[in-house]
Amino acid sequence: MSDFDYTEDPNKRYHTWNYALRQQFGGKIFKVPLDGGFDCPNRDGTVAKGGCTFCSVSGSGDMIVAPQDPLPIQFQKEVHMMHKKWPQVDQYIVYFQNFTNTHAPVEVIRHRFEQVVNEKGVVGISIGTRPDCLPDDVVNYLAELNQRFYLWVELGLQTTYETTSHTINRAHNYQTYLEGVGKLRKHNIRVCTHLINGLPGESLEMMRENVRRTILDSDIQGIKLHLLHLMTNTRMLRDYHEGRLQLMTRENYVNVICDQLEMIPPEIVIHRLTGDAPTDALVGPMWSLKKWEVLNAIDDEMKQRNSMQGIYNVRDTKGVLI
Repeated sequence: MSDFDYTEDPNKRYHTWNYALRQQFGGKIFKVPLDGGFDCPNRDGTVAKGGCTFCSVSGSGDMIVAPQDPLPIQFQKEVHMMHKKWPQVDQYIVYFQNFTNTHAPVEVIRHRFEQVVNEKGVVGISIGTRPDCLPDDVVNYLAELNQRFYLWVELGLQTTYETTSHTINRAHNYQTYLEGVGKLRKHNIRVCTHLINGLPGESLEMMRENVRRTILDSDIQGIKLHLLHLMTNTRMLRDYHEGRLQLMTRENYVNVICDQLEMIPPEIVIHRLTGDAPTDALVGPMWSLKKWEVLNAIDDEMKQRNSMQGIYNVRDTKGVLI
């Protein structure tokens, strides 16, 4: 058994989202994904058009059950589906998942959020957004929500490299991300940062550096590490067909994830180590469809290394990064 403090599972050597929720609420919690009906400033011309080159037409909401339904109906349908597997769960986190869920006037945001946050059993909210969509009045509303609910704001950073940002058409710079985190943390709002492994032109060392910079430069409480999923009907397909993108092997992905976990302070919650993609829209890597095999391989590699999250904590001056 490992000596890692943030686990009740001897097979886990990192601070899982599931563990964090059990510590917070005393049991299993559903995260209920919803389509809030928001657009993205990178699509509608506010800052750019076309969106990030990896993003699907659903804005990363491909797995939402009923995105066209009114929000309360979406919520009920998602919960009904989840109850087929976990009928005993009665506490939920509403997850405004796709596109940019603070890209609207604050009155619109409030109206949409309030339609579901008071549904029976809702104890928390998770809001996916961009760091360039956090004006003061919106942040003040988020601060209000943070007093009422267990709140996370998820910021899509993806990379710390400006060259990669330009390649993927992210349309905001790293400094904007740092400023966005700072605005949220002034109100003690929990921040979860998204990073993608396998973006065009990024080496394994650059992927490790993305995590190192993010941890050292920003006061975050959670992190999502995603594998790049190459999807149909995305602009990134052109990079792939023209040889500017090499899809990651499972071996390289597992190894770089373990390297990244070793850098991350143990108190930071690991919200995700890979993602889900619809089979009919995925171009590759196809091995990613076997999600549990990937997660098990990560567990096995951490055991093989006799390692754990934070063993080379980059915030610890005594840590030695190898």
